[in-house]
Amino acid sequence: MSQPATTSKKRALMPSTPLRSRLRGHGHALDAIVRIGKAGVTPAITTHLTKALFDHELVKVKLEAECPDDRFTVADQLAEQPGVNVVQILGRTLLLYKRHPQEPRFEGSRAAGNGDQVAGDKKKKKPSPIEKRGAAKARKRSRR
Repeated sequence: MSQPATTSKKRALMPSTPLRSRLRGHGHALDAIVRIGKAGVTPAITTHLTKALFDHELVKVKLEAECPDDRFTVADQLAEQPGVNVVQILGRTLLLYKRHPQEPRFEGSRAAGNGDQVAGDKKKKKPSPIEKRGAAKARKRSRR
C-alpha cells in the first residue's frame, strides 16, 4: 500500500504507477496547450482546460512568469476538478491527465499494445529491402 503524501509537493501528484510513467513519457513531446498568466486560474482557464482534457486526455499547462500563484497552489486548484490528476510538476510546467469517458487512450485495451495507436488504425509494415527488390523486379517484368 502507498503511504499518504506528507508534503504539498507530493500531495499534488497522482500515485506512482506504470500508468503515470507512460503518461510522463507521452507528455514529454507535448507543447503547452493552456497558459496561465497574470490573472491566475480563472473560470475561463478552467473551461479551456476542461475542453482540452476532453479532447486530448493529457495536457501540458505552462505557468508564465507573471502568474501570481505558486505552481503547487495552481496544481491543487486544477486537480480539484472531478477526475483531473496531476501527473508531473516540472519547473513551471504541469502535466494533467483526465481519463476520457468513452475512449481512453492511455488506459484499458487500447493502451495494452501502444498508447499512440488509435482504435481501428493499423500501422503499415515497412517492406524490407529484399521485398522492395522483389517488387521492383516484378514491375520490370510487367513492362516487357
